[in-house]
Amino acid sequence: MKDERIDNERDLLERAIRGEASAFGLLYDKYQPKLFRFIFLKVSQREEAEDLTHQVFLSAWQNIEMFQDQGLPMASWLYKIARNKVIDFYRTKKQITNIDDIPDEVLSLTTKSSEEMLSNKLEVETVYKTIKRLPSDYQEIILMRFVEGLSPKEIAKITGKNHGAVRVLQFRALRQLKKELEKYEA
Repeated sequence: MKDERIDNERDLLERAIRGEASAFGLLYDKYQPKLFRFIFLKVSQREEAEDLTHQVFLSAWQNIEMFQDQGLPMASWLYKIARNKVIDFYRTKKQITNIDDIPDEVLSLTTKSSEEMLSNKLEVETVYKTIKRLPSDYQEIILMRFVEGLSPKEIAKITGKNHGAVRVLQFRALRQLKKELEKYEA
């Protein structure tokens, strides 16, 4: 049984490669929220994340004919571009992270009461601050794997590492995150 979503994405991609802007627009609509969230969690500033997200899609549109289907969704290619844009961003300027600037809709908090919302926000704040203290490669793996839901195979493609290295890095990142979070509980 064929996955219609994959066939639809391939069709849109082929049309975009031929220069059909409306097909690329549909791909943009599909991936923009996820890429924005990924970038926002890396740079912590809405305006910068919006600009970088725009740059990712502009770069993708300008280079769409270079996309090579290797059996992975277009998202892998877009995340690779996004990752490089974030690296370039940090090469040019260092930003201060402020957890209060993270809108709830970016973190997808769905709570029923103010008390639950505050508790969840404090937990998210703790985890977010802890993740930000990890080495950047650990941060990246955790965000791509558990926030964005990418597979190790997709992460390997994005980062240029092999599948085994991604798994080892994920294990080490989670072990370090757990160790750091235990300090909060102590």
